[in-house]
Amino acid sequence: MNREMKRQLQRQGQVGPDGTPESAPRAPQQRRSPAPAKERTSPGQFVKEVRGELRKVAWPTRAEVTNYSTIVLFTLVILIALIFVLDLAFAKSILFLFKT
Repeated sequence: MNREMKRQLQRQGQVGPDGTPESAPRAPQQRRSPAPAKERTSPGQFVKEVRGELRKVAWPTRAEVTNYSTIVLFTLVILIALIFVLDLAFAKSILFLFKT
């Protein structure tokens, strides 16, 4: 161990001034008690809570759903066409390269 390492260990408190390792006394680990068991809710209470949460949701309007659906379908058509063209081009090029 070189001088730099000894100095660094001294600054960290892991080595004494004479260079002997010092073991710091470990603090006793605190045991965590298990979390208290939650009481189960009744099915009726569960349904009430679900309805309350669903009322908080910002539902889209019919126009928004139509617009979003149109955008998704248009994007799908574009991507399907792109993949079809690429697949066709690769198939033709492979058949051209490995012509028998």
